[in-house]
Amino acid sequence: MSQLNKRKPWRILSLGMAALLAISVLAACTKQADESKVKDEPKDNSKAVVTYTGGTITENEFNQEISMMKFLYPEYEAALASDQVREQIAKQEVVYKLLAAKADDKSKEQGAKQGNEQLEQYKKSVGEDKFKKFLSDQKLTEQGVKDYFTRIMTVINSETNKVTDDQLKQEFEKNKDQFTTASVRHVLINFTDPKTNKERKKEDALKLAKEVKAKLDGGADFATIAKKYSEDPGSASNGGLYENASVAQWVPAFKKAAETQPINKIGDPVETEYGYHIIKVESRNEPTFDKLKDNEKAALKNKLAGESIQKFTENDLAKLNLKFNLPKAPAAEEKSGTTPGAGSTTAPSGTTGGTSDTKAGTAKDGATNEGK
Repeated sequence: MSQLNKRKPWRILSLGMAALLAISVLAACTKQADESKVKDEPKDNSKAVVTYTGGTITENEFNQEISMMKFLYPEYEAALASDQVREQIAKQEVVYKLLAAKADDKSKEQGAKQGNEQLEQYKKSVGEDKFKKFLSDQKLTEQGVKDYFTRIMTVINSETNKVTDDQLKQEFEKNKDQFTTASVRHVLINFTDPKTNKERKKEDALKLAKEVKAKLDGGADFATIAKKYSEDPGSASNGGLYENASVAQWVPAFKKAAETQPINKIGDPVETEYGYHIIKVESRNEPTFDKLKDNEKAALKNKLAGESIQKFTENDLAKLNLKFNLPKAPAAEEKSGTTPGAGSTTAPSGTTGGTSDTKAGTAKDGATNEGK
């Protein structure tokens, strides 16, 4: 377990659910993906379970959305029984249905091509037999899955295609630290003695850290000292080294040292919530905008696209007079003994959209500074 990782279990769950909601509702019903196919499909006579200004989501459409989530993310099936999650999915289904309708021809062409690629990659990753079983279990068709991926990619392309070079440069300037990398060696003296599992006094930990620094100042090999004294299981066996790691991933005090400490100088002890660190920065790379890699620019574009969708959700959704009469999850129906559509509610003025996260890279220890 990394000694620099501030991400707590509840935080991981929260981020996982945000990703679930963001991905799950990027596509609306497949029957609307291609007008020529609508005529060949059975007419959807199911009742409207979501109404909004200018449109509806039917029960069949909503159930297909849920089935698609179970198909792609079976580990989240239990969460899909939550009324709150189901309403969130319905809200965002409206958002992405509207956004997809606004997409230009270029975005739709890109979406169709990439949707097919996504389908083939998915089939390859799980295997043909397992893929067919998944389809059967969720009562889905291969064409339906393809249309789902197509809708996802159409919306993504529509939003990223709107991002200008000026917007990209401004976003880079605001997030330069996300792209700074460094190779750092450190020795950690924990506030908890790993041998006894007893808490150390800060002054005792600092005394040990200063003793380690004195050995290093005297010419001792850093890697050897780290292997002997460091109490960070994420790096001790590697001579205390985190190589070409994103500094943005680290807790604030450690990050500041990695960004500002002179190269190859052994710094004074740095205190974090874990203990005292003796740090040596071996190299640091601070890229300029013109040196960004394509995948890094794509990450910035995706972040801006996500923010655009979030703004649409926050500013426009509340104006659409959403009302919900969603069917309950099967397990919930059995437990409560009620029937679907027990009542209708009006959407609150504020809604939550998907999240996006831009990182230049992940350190070997997966260190983050997400906050406690």
